[in-house]
Amino acid sequence: MAEGKDILLTKEGLQKLESELEHLKSVRREQVAERIKQAIAFGDISENAEYEDAKTEQAFIEGKIISLENTLRYARLMEERDIRTDIVTLGSKVTLQEMKSGREVIVTLVSSVESKLKDGKISDESPVGAAILGKAVDSQVSVEAPAGTINYKVMKVDR
Repeated sequence: MAEGKDILLTKEGLQKLESELEHLKSVRREQVAERIKQAIAFGDISENAEYEDAKTEQAFIEGKIISLENTLRYARLMEERDIRTDIVTLGSKVTLQEMKSGREVIVTLVSSVESKLKDGKISDESPVGAAILGKAVDSQVSVEAPAGTINYKVMKVDR
């Protein structure tokens, strides 16, 4: 993430990140602090695997908190008016047709911090996302994949 660069998020995505941050700060921090306290109570911490594991988890949690705080610092809520229907933009719900098989897939283009393929949310930085960004209905795009080139046609762009 570039410093000072706005990160566009959907309302749902913003709420999810804020909720995750709150959970890490209020629940997970306390849980790991309690684990460290218990491990110290066992005595010699120089060869205490539980203590080392808890300290590693604590470092991970603190790193995740810093990362989420930085993301939220630059977050900007994506407004409905920001989402165009004439071309693919962040927030667009796009129906794509795979040219070879004719199979249709519906994806929503989001920022990388919000992407989740199983929910149909793809990053604008992914190969498919980058290829369709800025394209209009009836545009064709080619995406390089490990199995070869995949050709898609943009069938529909919605909010």
